[in-house]
Amino acid sequence: MPEGATDGVGGLDSDVLERIGRRLRGSARFATVEYRPEYAPNAVVAEYDLGYFPAAIERAYLRIRWFKTDDFNVHYTEQYRDGNSWECRWDCHPNSHNDREHFHPPPDAITPGQDMEFESDWRAVISEILSELDERIQSFWE
Repeated sequence: MPEGATDGVGGLDSDVLERIGRRLRGSARFATVEYRPEYAPNAVVAEYDLGYFPAAIERAYLRIRWFKTDDFNVHYTEQYRDGNSWECRWDCHPNSHNDREHFHPPPDAITPGQDMEFESDWRAVISEILSELDERIQSFWE
């Protein structure tokens, strides 16, 4: 879902987005969590604590947008010191490339993605995504 696009998603759900931000602030995974920062006024941006990552990674973060229709966009990115990146994205929104619910797989969050089904509650969606990313982070140390 392109940045700034809101066609068919009913606008930003600032209440859910704020609750997501509060939940993420309670997690030791994140060094900082910003609710609608100036550079991303339609999102919560959670910066991972880099202590969980190999030294080659200089930044890892989640950028989450949630809409009044319960559509969403959760984008995870790892930025490497050599300029490369690894990213993936969980999306639920009207589009022409996949079912409404889909996943853009790593390493480059390619479109089209893979059709998926997500839970209907935002808490379950975020929990599942965090669990998947925990597995990714754990794999660095195995």
